[in-house]
Amino acid sequence: MAEIEKFLEERKKAGLLRLLRPASSRQSGKVFFNNKEYIDFSSNDYLGLSGHPRLKDAAKKAIDKFGTSAYASRLLSGDLELHHKLEEKVASFKNKEAALVFNSGYQANVGIINSLCTKGDCIFSDRLNHASIVDGIILSGAKLFRFKHNDCKHLEELLDKERGKFKAALIITETVFSMDGDKAPLSELVRFKEKYNCKILVDEAHATGIFGKTGSGMVEDESLQDKIDFIMGTFSKALASSGAYLASSKKTIDYLINSCRSFIYSSALPPVVAASNLASIDLIKEEPNRRKNLLESADYLRNALIEKGFKTRGASQIIPVIIGDNFRVQKFAQILQGKNYWVLPIRPPTVPRDEARLRFSLTVYHDKEILQKLIDDISKIRI
Repeated sequence: MAEIEKFLEERKKAGLLRLLRPASSRQSGKVFFNNKEYIDFSSNDYLGLSGHPRLKDAAKKAIDKFGTSAYASRLLSGDLELHHKLEEKVASFKNKEAALVFNSGYQANVGIINSLCTKGDCIFSDRLNHASIVDGIILSGAKLFRFKHNDCKHLEELLDKERGKFKAALIITETVFSMDGDKAPLSELVRFKEKYNCKILVDEAHATGIFGKTGSGMVEDESLQDKIDFIMGTFSKALASSGAYLASSKKTIDYLINSCRSFIYSSALPPVVAASNLASIDLIKEEPNRRKNLLESADYLRNALIEKGFKTRGASQIIPVIIGDNFRVQKFAQILQGKNYWVLPIRPPTVPRDEARLRFSLTVYHDKEILQKLIDDISKIRI
């Protein structure tokens, strides 16, 4: 217990102690805390589908037919027709032979990587990959080599030096990075895959619904569906529901059904969620203007912030404003919250040391009027 107290005290002194903040309501790009209204810049409901009538209707029909739970794991009695329809739709959406649904992105990455790789294998992972990817690698027992973020030169140096010492090799990256909003150099990674006899796993969590001709993600956007071996992603961002998936070959999916512990030993995704996911994939294909308008708004805000002298980066709907100091970024967030913007400070270890930041997560609800007022307000802050 003394160690717990010490940990909490150290986090508090460093300005790193995290707190939960229960919202009383959330709707149409606004969030309410203690009955106070804020413009929400922390949501991943990028396309504003969470309140869409078709998702609600699909969810209600699933509840009426199946109830609120799948009641068991997929390998027992929890395997429903809805799960298979969803997996078929995901496979088609991602242009792969088959797909498998998981209960969360964390559960998916931990289980998939742990199943695909083992001791004697090696994994080359971008340094800024999500914690779920890192944890999956650790559990796998494979040798980890972390390459500098989006640094193809460093990755090739590692591949050239280390690849020949191991059996199988896997390159892992996010396609749109959750804290920087930038994109992975997928074409270069494919070149390395072929040159060094590797496979590639990508995490499309923040790209699905936003990029690509049909909204499938960055893999589709760069026409690399046949080159990327494993396409993972989530339903909890632009798809506005919950759960995750892997799209790959049928052999890979059959293997995971029989080996992936996070899949085997979990109750199945609730039918209400599976039904919502089916509806959201259709909507993303049918309403491309949502993602078009979102990316135009993101470009508008990013360019304006740069003109005002703020340090930012990326090329997506995620816009970080790098402040650096932990206490300073907290003060920035407090001032903005005082002006009714719900934007939160992101601090180490979630981001690298000295790169504490405000993370603006744009949605279709952020029109030019809202963004211009934000630009005016943040430009006036002096700390």
